[in-house]
Amino acid sequence: MTDTLVLRFADVGIATYASLRVVGEPDRTVTWVIQQQPLETVCDALDSALPDPCGAETALIAIERALTTGAFANPDAEFELAGALGSELVAADGWTLLSELSGRTSSQRSVLFVTPSPKLARVPWGQLAMPGRDGFRLMELVDVLMAVPPNIVHAPRRAVRWHERRDGPAVLLLDPRIPGQRPDSTLGSVLGRPAPGGALTHHFGELMDNRRVLPAVGTPVELFRRSDTDRHWLAHACAQEPSRLFYVGHASAAEGAVGHAERAALHLAEDRPLTAADMMAAQFPVPPRVALLACSSGGDYRFDEATGLAAAMILGGAELVTATLWSLPTTAAYHQFCSYTEDPMADTVAEIDSAHCDEDAGRAVNRWQRARLRRWRDGDHAASPLHWAAVVSFAVDGAR
Repeated sequence: MTDTLVLRFADVGIATYASLRVVGEPDRTVTWVIQQQPLETVCDALDSALPDPCGAETALIAIERALTTGAFANPDAEFELAGALGSELVAADGWTLLSELSGRTSSQRSVLFVTPSPKLARVPWGQLAMPGRDGFRLMELVDVLMAVPPNIVHAPRRAVRWHERRDGPAVLLLDPRIPGQRPDSTLGSVLGRPAPGGALTHHFGELMDNRRVLPAVGTPVELFRRSDTDRHWLAHACAQEPSRLFYVGHASAAEGAVGHAERAALHLAEDRPLTAADMMAAQFPVPPRVALLACSSGGDYRFDEATGLAAAMILGGAELVTATLWSLPTTAAYHQFCSYTEDPMADTVAEIDSAHCDEDAGRAVNRWQRARLRRWRDGDHAASPLHWAAVVSFAVDGAR
């Protein structure tokens, strides 16, 4: 039996309050307070490392900055930022408790569920470095998952279990072709032109050899850049009791103080994006596992009412939703601004898809992240934290 921990933050006035507790051991609870200035300092440093525009930046300039000069562009700067986040956001007593539990004998790591406050919604928790010479990352001590807000957990919702659906088809929405968008436009291709001999074509070809997928196609190349995968197609596919939904494409949400989580949307092969509000209103049926590799698809906690895309998927039936905290640089961006030949975007897509076939998909995502962290530490710049650190999994109903 592994330990379960809960790390929770709450913004109250100018301070942020935090608690770390072990489920079933209330006497071991640790609490602390983060003052406004140090919190703003580390959050500003994080923002300046991410591929999302700051101030008057264009999207292209933001991506270039993140890939070439930002803190996530080289291992030394990334470790310094991870250390600053770890020191300011988790108290020393919290790290002590995490270290103690990581040393308990078990075949699996303990699981940490994180509930961030809106100010901390884009923090890559697993990436945080523990103070000290060794600088262990939080994901090396525990498997890190995102908690689902109580208002979503306790709301009326479908209950669909992986063990009941694991043999069902996989619904694949791979880089849908949005009407009127050129491949190189803002809402253009995420993965680039699919090649018969490409890594992703090979990956999904192997998947097709072993299980049924939707859309039903003759060759894996036909899975990409489709123009018929709109909301009506998706609703019909999800009505066929699939095991999982895997989406790679564009997502959008209102930003800043005017933002509303339910306006977060997926861009399918149609003119109007499919919003979280649309899905909740239509009581959209959702399979037990969902992956949304799209711009800030896991941004539910950025808003006081965390009713974004992850919440919509869970209300529709999902027990585990993997999403991203910020925009992922596309294949084209790496080709434009980086000199290495590897494709971190394609690698992320294939690895997350494989993880979602695992018995415990959230733990499998954590294992992939630890493997990429080791490569990054060893100097492999293609193992970019702009991808692996962005990925989080929301879990409910005992899913791991």
